[in-house]
Amino acid sequence: MKTAEIKLIVTLDDKNMPEAITWESTDANTKDAVPVKAMNLAVWDHNYKNTMHINLWTKDMPVDEMKRFFHETLLTLGDSFLKATGEKNIIEDLRDYCAHFAEKMEIER
Repeated sequence: MKTAEIKLIVTLDDKNMPEAITWESTDANTKDAVPVKAMNLAVWDHNYKNTMHINLWTKDMPVDEMKRFFHETLLTLGDSFLKATGEKNIIEDLRDYCAHFAEKMEIER
C-alpha cells in the first residue's frame, strides 16, 4: 500500500500569530517546501461526527487575496461535494452564491 505525507510548517511570532507557512508533500513534483499565505484544513472525525478545522493566514496576507482565496475555496468545496455525492442541484445553488460573492467582493476572474 502506498502512503503519502503532507507536512505543514507554521512559523509564529511572539504573539503566536503566523509569520510564515510552508507546505511540502512526498507526492509533489518538487521536494522543496512551498511558501503560502493562507491555509484551510478540515478533517472529519467519524467517532465524534464532527469536523475539526485549522484556518491560518499570515500577517501579510493581502485582503484582496484573502477574498479570492475564500472564493476559490468555496468553488473547490462545491466541486468536491459534487464528486463525492452527485448532488447537482445544490451545487448549482452554491455556484450561484459564489458568483454573487465574487461580485460583492469585487473579485476579478
